[in-house]
Amino acid sequence: MWRLLRNRRLAAFKFRRRVPFQRFILDYVCFDPKTVIEIDGSQHAGCDRDRQRDAILETEGFAVLRYWNNDVLQRRTAVLEDIHSHLTGRR
Repeated sequence: MWRLLRNRRLAAFKFRRRVPFQRFILDYVCFDPKTVIEIDGSQHAGCDRDRQRDAILETEGFAVLRYWNNDVLQRRTAVLEDIHSHLTGRR
């Protein structure tokens, strides 16, 4: 995923990876617009900690997009289109 987002490769949006924020480490973050992208494995399905984390990030004005590892590996184009649609809609 980082190869696809870094150096403003997705419609010139600036992403950073592994960003410390409060007590969390964010997988990927775009500060304009405030969007966090999390890539998760199946161990995160129905995870209360993730829901609490998302709620905290949302109170700080971030939108949180979550994708499964398999989707990123097997449906990369669809994931990127979804991210792009979200980012352009938030501006």
